[in-house]
Formats: sequence, structure tokens, C-alpha cells
Amino acid sequence: MTKHIAPLPDPDGSLLLRELNHRVNNELTSTICTISAKAVESDDVAVKAALLDVVDLLHGYADVHKALRMPDRGHLTDAATYLQHLCFSITKYRLDRLSIGLLYSADDLRLEGERCWKLGLIVSELLTNVARHARFDDRHPEAKVKLLLAGKVVRCSVSDNGSASDLVARVRELTIVGESASSLAGHVHASCAAEGSSFLLTFPLTESEQRAAGALMLSSSEGRCVVLTGRRSQEPKMQRLARPVVLNAACSTR
Repeated sequence: MTKHIAPLPDPDGSLLLRELNHRVNNELTSTICTISAKAVESDDVAVKAALLDVVDLLHGYADVHKALRMPDRGHLTDAATYLQHLCFSITKYRLDRLSIGLLYSADDLRLEGERCWKLGLIVSELLTNVARHARFDDRHPEAKVKLLLAGKVVRCSVSDNGSASDLVARVRELTIVGESASSLAGHVHASCAAEGSSFLLTFPLTESEQRAAGALMLSSSEGRCVVLTGRRSQEPKMQRLARPVVLNAACSTR
């Protein structure tokens, strides 16, 4: 007997994206297990250490990939918590290795699932851009991520205190940022100066997001900040603080 598999409705391609994400996760898991097994089998101390370093790096990449999952499209997502988890993963995977501290602060904000995911894509690309292009010279390397709600407009900035570099070269690699910003009905402004570089994303809230923002304003007027520690530590829960905090291995506040 022959049966036909009925296709599921997927007008925006999200099902295909989720399947691709699932396959990438599976391939990463398989690769990590294979290399870990080789490390256990090796009697050479140097080889074992090198393989375990690769495993550690792949775990970090997998964490970032999982943090960039698309939230449920049918519900509003806590954007501050979503970006917190993403920034923590990027700090462990990439920034800590370059001794770049990350200062993160965020207002309470609820976004539609796909829009929150696109915001995460933008922040991830901009932090990767900092790691690749920022030149800190004799300065203490530091990047900042700020998520603010100004009326009906979201303002998300990613900046660093590195020396001025070729802005054209930095922007050239950020095609996904421009495309994602456009899909949010927003835009990105880039600036480069002696004291560092800055990228500012602005986009309007949808009607459902505006209603959620109004409800949050009635319940709380404080922003949310977190202390995220080093590469091998556990991520703490979101805390309400009066100031932003630093995300790096030293775990120091400023």
C-alpha cells in the first residue's frame, strides 16, 4: 500500500530553517563525539591536549548556534533574556579568547519570535565584526551591547573602544545585518572614530509588541542587567540591578 506524505504549510520557510538548524546541531554533536574519542585513545599528551582544545572550541560554537535558535513564532519572546544568553555564548566562544570584555545592558522588552531572532542575528554579526576588525592597541579591549526601548522604537547598539579602522571594510561584511534590519522596517547607522566604532540599529515595535511594552511599563520601570562569568562557568539567572555589568572572564563590575 502506498501512502503520500502531506506537506505542511510553511509559507515563510521557517520549517526548512528549523530542519537545517537541527541537522547542523546533529553534525556538530557527531563531530565533537568523534574528536573526543580520538583524544581519549591518544597516548600523546600534546595530541590529546590539542584535540581537547578543538572539542572546547566546537562546544563554544555549538552553544552560539543553539543560542541563535528561532523562538516560537506564535508567542512574544523576552528579548533581554534572549540576547543575554546569546551574548554569554559569544563571550565564551570568541571574545574571551581575545581578552575582550563585554558590557551588556537591556530594558525589559518583548518581541515577536522571528523578529527577536533577527535581532539576535544582527547582534551576533556585529560582535563577530568587533572580534575580527577592532584594533585596541594599548587599551583594555571592551565591547558594549545596549538594548533600549524609546517610546515605540527599539534602539540596539553594539560598540567597541578599538582604534579607528576602515569603516568601509567593516561594513562590507555586514550584508546580513542590513537585510535583517530592513526586514524589521529599521535601519543601521555606523560610525567610526578615534575612540572606537559604533553600530546603532533602530526599528519600530509592532502593535502586539507595543501592547506588551505598555504592560511592562506598568509593572516595572527598571532595566535588566546580568553578571556573566568566565568560559567554563554557568550562566546566572537575570537579575535586576541599577547598572550594567561586565561579561568577561574576570567577572568584574564597573
